[in-house]
Amino acid sequence: MEIILFLIVLAAIIIGPKYKQFRDSEYEVASGNTFFKTLLDKGNYGEYLTYLSLKKQTGYHRIMTNLYIPKQDGTTTEIDVLFITESGLFVLESKNYSGWIFGDEKHKNWTQMLPNRKKYSFFNPIWQNKAHINALKLKVGVSDDRLYKSYIIFSERCQLKKITVTSPEIKVIKRDQLQQMLQNELAQPDKVLTPILIEQIFAKLKKYSCVDDVIKRVHIDEVKRKSKRA
Repeated sequence: MEIILFLIVLAAIIIGPKYKQFRDSEYEVASGNTFFKTLLDKGNYGEYLTYLSLKKQTGYHRIMTNLYIPKQDGTTTEIDVLFITESGLFVLESKNYSGWIFGDEKHKNWTQMLPNRKKYSFFNPIWQNKAHINALKLKVGVSDDRLYKSYIIFSERCQLKKITVTSPEIKVIKRDQLQQMLQNELAQPDKVLTPILIEQIFAKLKKYSCVDDVIKRVHIDEVKRKSKRA
């Protein structure tokens, strides 16, 4: 009995502060993910940590997560995190990976190598985010590339061993670099959106967040079909 009580107290000490931070962050409202669904899912947790970094930014902004944006072919594309600011729309693709990461902006597949030397291939996240931005342009109604910033966010647990990117609007970074990089971007004097426009974009896209499970399942099935065809 004493051991059980000790474990309960220990769990409360460890989890309590994390739960308070989670509740105060309003991430559950933004994403629809509960505390344990966030904590126990590697992808959700990485997205949550990215969300926390964005919450620390100053200036007028809106944060949206898990947006299922319809594409012209009738399928959907999922945006992990969208940061709507006076400096533009930052489209963030979260990759909560460990190991060494190798990739080139122009190559279809990238590589993750783990400490045991095993290698895993994954689809170029820059291309993935490009599809997100193309779908987003149609819904926002603005096609000017200067409005959109593509950020690929990897975990601090990985090492970006060899990454080749030449396009200035694309950033491939680790999560612990995100806050400072965004501060630098948002500090630039040129503003492209007003608070009113930010709210209008947020309102347009709101219906694509916190979608029901049917839309999520259809999206997952479509991703699996595309993977098999590839």
